[in-house]
Amino acid sequence: MLKYTILWVDDEEDLLQSHILFLKAKGFKVITCNNGKDAITIINEQVFDAVLLDENMPGLSGLETLNIIKKTHLHLPVIMVTKDINEKVMDDALGLKIADYLIKPINPNQVLLALKKILQGTQLIEDKSIQEYRESFQKINLDIYNLETHQDWIDFYKKMIYWQKELKSTSKDVYNIFESQMEEANEHFFSFIKKNYSAWLENEEESPLLSHTLFRKKVFPNLQENKTTLLIIIDNLRFDQWKQIETHISPFYRNEEEDLFYSMLPTTTQYSRNALFSGLTPLEMYKKYPDLWVNDNEEENKNLNEAKFLELQLQRINNPISFSYHKIGNTKSGKQLLDNLQNEKNKSLVVAVFNFLDMISHAKTEMDFIKEIASDNKSFSDLTESWFKNSILLEILEKSASLRFNVLLTTDHGMVSVSNPIKILSTKESNNNIRYKSGKTFNFDSKRIFHLQNPEVFQLPKLSLNHSYIFTQGNDYLVYSNEFNKYANLFNNSFQHGGISMEEVLIPFIKLVPK
Repeated sequence: MLKYTILWVDDEEDLLQSHILFLKAKGFKVITCNNGKDAITIINEQVFDAVLLDENMPGLSGLETLNIIKKTHLHLPVIMVTKDINEKVMDDALGLKIADYLIKPINPNQVLLALKKILQGTQLIEDKSIQEYRESFQKINLDIYNLETHQDWIDFYKKMIYWQKELKSTSKDVYNIFESQMEEANEHFFSFIKKNYSAWLENEEESPLLSHTLFRKKVFPNLQENKTTLLIIIDNLRFDQWKQIETHISPFYRNEEEDLFYSMLPTTTQYSRNALFSGLTPLEMYKKYPDLWVNDNEEENKNLNEAKFLELQLQRINNPISFSYHKIGNTKSGKQLLDNLQNEKNKSLVVAVFNFLDMISHAKTEMDFIKEIASDNKSFSDLTESWFKNSILLEILEKSASLRFNVLLTTDHGMVSVSNPIKILSTKESNNNIRYKSGKTFNFDSKRIFHLQNPEVFQLPKLSLNHSYIFTQGNDYLVYSNEFNKYANLFNNSFQHGGISMEEVLIPFIKLVPK
């Protein structure tokens, strides 16, 4: 145990001897004094790791002493010790940022626990997390080889996100072991999707919840008569990012349902988000609404018809609900929705699409400073939280709670950090996405690529006789042979989507009700 030096301030020093002997036996060095004035002098002359401070003392009271200490030693942990539970005293002490408080009579173990929590809390939690992860390591390895159903993979991914959060503050070596397990799991997930995806599209009863069935199976059934539901779609939101931001919503919303569903392939706005709004597969959209569908090789924006797709879906299923659609790409458009939220109470469904995370992921490729502050999954998740707790979206959620709106929060697809470039050759007609390609001719030398030569089995448009798709897995990304090094370096460690990984495909659907 590390050696810690403690100052214990109490006018009844003679009653502290048993405590002092106990703490010394546990490795602490304890210095005592019997009044606040002397305590301030001693603290200014010596370095202490923590202070135990009695509230009821002659001369300077504990609170008065605490106030003076905090003016010069703001980060010195102080544990207040008091004889009675006085709410005002506790409020004042908390306002002065005490680390903890103990109610007399106290026993030595109480004091030890309070000191350990303050001085070793982070390390103890980290050590416990590492120990539990090591105990689970072998079971996780076995689980990866025994996941057979779409629900198995959802449950497994939730468990891995739990470990990701638990291990976030541990050593780099431990976290690297976790990420290696994620990479191995993603290889098996890639095989699982290749094997089962087409069957899901053929038989809805056997399939998981997919993008094109989300509105029909989850959104519409959750709408209530005479009550507005706010549907928030955060582009690129991963499940781990949701777990990072949910604590900031909890003061005004209760999490009633938290689940994962499967994004449609390719995991991009053009395919998965249009499928979500239209209630159709990409092939069905291509055939049924050729005037609204935009192909990969066309330069037109791929997400301009979302509101129209939703309107047509409602018409197709004969659902007469009223809705409004809002695309939020900056603070100004978010402020407009915030200011007009009261006027949306006459709608059954208010849809708001937030593109912020998508913009960050693109900025990470293009701007060096974003690469530095979001260099890996951990820091990118932290950046998401930093954005959210200062965002117009949080303000919108807080106001919607005051208006008693229910909230459904989801996304169109996730994203994955890429680090393994794969060299390809293709015709000029292929698209620019580096996680998947669609076009006429592809040449590549990698067994890690999935070449879908019959797109219609995945319900994808086939634009010509030899039109096909290729998909990447895990942390792979596609780079053309010409200027390979330049673009491999440009996209290395960036966040991308369009391929097949748990991070891109397994995405959150959350139901929130006002508290």
